[in-house]
Amino acid sequence: MVSSDTAPLNVLQQVFGYSAFRGAQGEVVAHVVSGGDALVLMPTGGGKSLCYQVPAIVRQRAGLGVTIVVSPLIALMHDQVGALDEAGVAATFLNSTQSFDEALAIERDLREGRITLLYVAPERLTTSRFLGLLDMLYEQQKLALFAIDEAHCVSQWGHDFRENYLALNLLHERYPQVPRVALTATADELTRQDIITRLQLQDARVFISSFDRPNIRYQIAEKGDARKQLIAFIQDEHAGDAGIVYCQSRKKVEDTAAWLSTQGISALPYHAGLDAKLRQHTQDRFLREEGIVMVATIAFGMGIDKPDVRFVAHLDLPKNIEGYYQETGRAGRDGLPSNAWMAYGLADVVNQRRMIDESPAHEEFKRNQRAKLDALLALAEAHDCRRTRLLDYFGEPSTPCGNCDNCISPPATWDATEAARKALSCIFRFHQQGGQRFGGGHLIDVLRGKQTDKVTQYAHTTLSTYGIGADLSEVQWRAVLRQLIALGHLQTEGEYNTLELTESARAVLKGEVQLLLRQPSESTRSKSGSAGRGSKGKAPPIALDAAATIRYNALKAWRAEVAKEHNVPAYVVFHDAVLAEMADCEPQTLADLRQINGVGEKKLEAYGTQILRALDMADSSAG
Repeated sequence: MVSSDTAPLNVLQQVFGYSAFRGAQGEVVAHVVSGGDALVLMPTGGGKSLCYQVPAIVRQRAGLGVTIVVSPLIALMHDQVGALDEAGVAATFLNSTQSFDEALAIERDLREGRITLLYVAPERLTTSRFLGLLDMLYEQQKLALFAIDEAHCVSQWGHDFRENYLALNLLHERYPQVPRVALTATADELTRQDIITRLQLQDARVFISSFDRPNIRYQIAEKGDARKQLIAFIQDEHAGDAGIVYCQSRKKVEDTAAWLSTQGISALPYHAGLDAKLRQHTQDRFLREEGIVMVATIAFGMGIDKPDVRFVAHLDLPKNIEGYYQETGRAGRDGLPSNAWMAYGLADVVNQRRMIDESPAHEEFKRNQRAKLDALLALAEAHDCRRTRLLDYFGEPSTPCGNCDNCISPPATWDATEAARKALSCIFRFHQQGGQRFGGGHLIDVLRGKQTDKVTQYAHTTLSTYGIGADLSEVQWRAVLRQLIALGHLQTEGEYNTLELTESARAVLKGEVQLLLRQPSESTRSKSGSAGRGSKGKAPPIALDAAATIRYNALKAWRAEVAKEHNVPAYVVFHDAVLAEMADCEPQTLADLRQINGVGEKKLEAYGTQILRALDMADSSAG
């Protein structure tokens, strides 16, 4: 018989302050609590952490020992442990930021059973010293659970492969009686199978939640002046909001952050080439301050728990849909309206193709990466619902969302079949004229009949294809070339990205392949409306009247003081949504306050009286 102390739902309510599990959480928790292995795919913000934190507490209370959480990032460990500490759970971590004496004290607590959850990096877990500790705990039957977070890192097909994760198969081999739960937000079918094989989870139950993030609006724009497009997007839709801007190179990160700062945006750069202390300081500012825009390479973001990131922007094309989904999923973890915005162009397609072709990886891997890139390009070029395309990639059927840019403002389309034939024919004429190869810019000049020095130098005015595309704009031609490369009818060669026909180009030239493209927009402005709050700054996450807004602001001021005192980000104390509900419901007693979602017993005991006092003072000042 399950006691009330170890009933998962009671733990959820008492410790975390939530009245019920969401989606598949309850089923996952019940399976893991009973000792079953599991692979859990759940979108960012879907509550993956509770799928191992609740079982960890339940199994520890039942006398089964400690849960070891394998986590790839120090920042993620700090955030998770800080939040658990606020909730009254005995959690800590072992990593390189600690002194030898601090590590010894944690090891002693571990041996003596005073820790419920211990977070470690895979590098630490596989050391002989740590394995010795685990061996001892296993012999004493004090190992309750292994939780492998960001499990896609184990797969060579995943977007974030980490070699140190490969050693985690020893958990099953060395400690066969300890259940394991592997968790990730992003994995297609190939990656899922790789996770199962490499972690030896063949007998595990697989839980796949919906990949849909309905609060995120997906917007993809053709690159014009990318900086102007970005600043228009931020100023029009997200002034004063926290956000992340992803760039491909470190130099572009630094240049973009500096430029945004000149435009009045509180922007900070982040990439792996910066000093470790500076990176940590920058990340801390992003987590603890409001309205910071982080400009970063993909070195930033995995495991970032900041709930109120209102937008994620890409100034360069990601490598694949998994990467795009994982990165955009860092927006709107609190479930409130947020934006995923991306600008991309022909150069992005060429660069990504080149990186795949020039990589030292084996050919099977390259083929797979090209297929993944093709799927992302299809999403970018789509003229139907973005969300439907995105979910279809993960094998989830859906209907048009009504909330992406294509649903809100359906783009016009045009039949580019004849234009594609003209472009390919012109490239063929280049080859006939001495085997010459040229890039996209020169090709477009010839097609449009421009008389540049280069056109004159190579006598391309004499070609039969000179000027046959004068009826199309340069933007339209770039869209045609982008699509031809995306579909594999063209490829780029060499340092100068010259264009080369592929075998499949023959079918296009014969008119056997139709090319239907979205009509390019000449505008660089966002047309989809705002999912943010515009220039009014950061408003409460739910509609509040004037008096409730005063209470909300008073609670935020109180929370800021507590967060500073405890040296944690403000959202670790309470999320904005919890404060907004307090302000709206205006609880009068501790019992009233206990009914607010997100208020567990430890937080009620620690902060309840202070919150009621803050609410009372806000009402008094308003009166």
